[in-house]
Amino acid sequence: MARRPRRNHSPAFKAKVAVAAIKGEKTMIELSQEFDVHPNQIKQWRDQLLEGATGVFGETPKAEPEPTIDVKTLHAKIGELTLENDFLSGALGKAGLLPSARR
Repeated sequence: MARRPRRNHSPAFKAKVAVAAIKGEKTMIELSQEFDVHPNQIKQWRDQLLEGATGVFGETPKAEPEPTIDVKTLHAKIGELTLENDFLSGALGKAGLLPSARR
């Protein structure tokens, strides 16, 4: 039996198949034949839909806390880079490599 190439199903298709599996009007074998998807795949999609259903009704997943920003460190880095830029533009201006050096 030859293997068929890997297929990528759209989220809408997965949802359609999972909802049909949840309804229970057809067996997994019937759904498998109808949608041309393996029964194990249908079960996985159904389980994913059932697990994620709580998020639809208000229970949001825990968001990662934002990292704390050390403003003093950032200001120090900005000052350091400004000094480097001023020094380099002045040095290049004196060497004649920069047409309009800031002074």
